Amino acid sequence: MNEPKIFSLEGKVAFVTGASGNIGKMAGRAYALHGAKVVLVDIDLPGVEEVADEIRQAGAEAIALKMDVTDPAGVESVVKNVIDKYGRIDVLFNNVGINHRHPAEEVPLDVWENVLRINLTGEFIVAQAVAKTAMIPQQAGSIINTSSVSGGLGHPGQIAYAAAKHGVIGMTKVFAIEWAKYQIRVNAIGPGVLATPMKIGTDYVGATREKLAEKIPLGRLAQPEDLMGTLVYLASDASSYVTGQTIFVEGGRMID
Repeated sequence: MNEPKIFSLEGKVAFVTGASGNIGKMAGRAYALHGAKVVLVDIDLPGVEEVADEIRQAGAEAIALKMDVTDPAGVESVVKNVIDKYGRIDVLFNNVGINHRHPAEEVPLDVWENVLRINLTGEFIVAQAVAKTAMIPQQAGSIINTSSVSGGLGHPGQIAYAAAKHGVIGMTKVFAIEWAKYQIRVNAIGPGVLATPMKIGTDYVGATREKLAEKIPLGRLAQPEDLMGTLVYLASDASSYVTGQTIFVEGGRMID
């Protein structure tokens, strides 16, 4: 049988932001594994160059570029450079974010504004630039924004992060409605708590892995690789009739 390989990304160009972080690295590798040419961008250029080298050593194509998601002119310049090189962008994994923990009554305004600027406005800037420059002209594309379980729940000490991640879900729905006429699908992924030292240390100060895992029906924290299947699904033709959705990959944490 010669059935189409609906999970294949052969011939596609995937643009991954925040690509020096745990999730970004995994996404770049996953997209390359499924046949995509991968563009890895981050404000940390040495970090993404290392990831690009790993992918190239495995026999796939990858380039690394420096980009600040909060700089509209810089984002537009990087996107145009990618179009000049490859002629298109088929997949955007919009994955960048920061978090700070403060009681709501003590959140400094500059912290609030910075978390929203990077986590929400940054994703807006990148999605808009990729849509206008690449996906609308080519009349096709898949955008995957990054929300969080905090986009569906409220976690103490994370008011700015929760506001931003709730905002990503709303923004995703509006993008999906407005850009469907261009055959652009826009979805979001909502990761659960990752079992990484950075995540534990910055977001859950004082909490042990065991205490956090007790709140999750599957009984463990997430690994970046747990997101791989969902990210490939949303990037590929397997999800060709899926748009405006947020898929939470969180081990059952949000089951009511």
